[in-house]
Amino acid sequence: MNSKKTVAFYTLGCKLNFSETSTIARNFSSEGFDRVDFKEKADIYVINTCSVTENADKRFKSIVKQAQKVNPEAFVTAIGCYAQLKPQELADVDGVDLVLGATEKFKITDYLNDLSKNDLGEIHSCEIEDADFYVGSYSIGDRTRAFLKVQDGCDYKCTYCTIPLARGISRSDTLENVLENARAISAKNIKEIVLTGVNIGDYGKGEFGNKKHEHTFYELVQALDKVNGIERLRISSIEPNLLKNETIDFVSKSDAFVPHFHIPLQSGTNEMLKLMRRRYMKELYVDRVHKIKEVMPHACIGVDVIVGFPGETDELFLETYNFLNELDISYLHVFTYSERDNTVAATLDGVVPKKVRAKRSKMLRGLSVKKRRAFYESQLESSRTVLFESENKEGYIHGFTENYVKVKTPWDPELVNTLQAVKLTKIDEDGLVRFNFQKAHTI
Repeated sequence: MNSKKTVAFYTLGCKLNFSETSTIARNFSSEGFDRVDFKEKADIYVINTCSVTENADKRFKSIVKQAQKVNPEAFVTAIGCYAQLKPQELADVDGVDLVLGATEKFKITDYLNDLSKNDLGEIHSCEIEDADFYVGSYSIGDRTRAFLKVQDGCDYKCTYCTIPLARGISRSDTLENVLENARAISAKNIKEIVLTGVNIGDYGKGEFGNKKHEHTFYELVQALDKVNGIERLRISSIEPNLLKNETIDFVSKSDAFVPHFHIPLQSGTNEMLKLMRRRYMKELYVDRVHKIKEVMPHACIGVDVIVGFPGETDELFLETYNFLNELDISYLHVFTYSERDNTVAATLDGVVPKKVRAKRSKMLRGLSVKKRRAFYESQLESSRTVLFESENKEGYIHGFTENYVKVKTPWDPELVNTLQAVKLTKIDEDGLVRFNFQKAHTI
């Protein structure tokens, strides 16, 4: 490969995509490519797509145009979930030269012997049943924290979800490889690792290419807690039925795992949960929240919720709204339901008009603002530890406490990627928290 060839990456979607993009980028570097920013001129542009975001096709087209504007002769490649689900749709986009599916994306450099522009996008996409092997990934160099992939795929059959069609069956990295990657991240002076996957609570299934669990998620948490040099470990989204009391209790006593949980709910009514084919009822969700708050009163709890799912009447939506309003949670991620091809939900009766979906979404986003404000207020006058980010945003540096309170202070490059002991003092007009330093030195 020509060592002077340059490559740029654009990632859409989840933390898992970011971890995979970073790993693919390192593969390019080992092949002699130089990585540049996506806004710069590059020989190759790689776009890691997402199937969850609404209007994914429009978003993708705009990013392709952005790349072509910088370099009309660049070779444009699409990878990721949307590339697996609708490869032809992406290949038909003007300017796209190559589309790679779920298994092919990790061998991308094998397809780049000729970087001439194609009249038609070339597709290499497997049958999703062939996506039955595991490729470990983690992100470094892009952010203050690293995303460590521990699991991929999903065996759940939620009626609205295309991820099993895009990523295949549930499978896991080996425990030793996860620990090895964690040590590699720690050696880069990265202070925080976020565990990520499609369904991380299912960790251990398919660890050695078989269906059974070799290890449990709890055993993974225990093992990572013993890795030297990691200041913070954060669990990303985990299903409520897979978040066990033993894990919650362990996190409450851990010095490395932080008191922050993001637990998908999707609906606050059992009727809708059954239609969605979720694996729990709302009573279990309440139990998870109560357990966390019992052992970690200061814990931050985030919630995913879908509005406008087929069959969601005004009464059922209000039941969800009231359920969330009364629950001791910290913020919401609100998703407006949109139809997805090849899902059961797309065939259900009781379609909710899009204007109604938008109205309900706005109501829940307003509730999220209220919940986050109340959580921040509950943290005032408490002593916390902040990990500062690397960006200068309008003269301020931002960071997060261990329990996910976002804070800001005037820009100081000496604070970048440091942990600082602070006392939270007041909430400003942006809804962020200001503070006083309790120590003048880095922790």
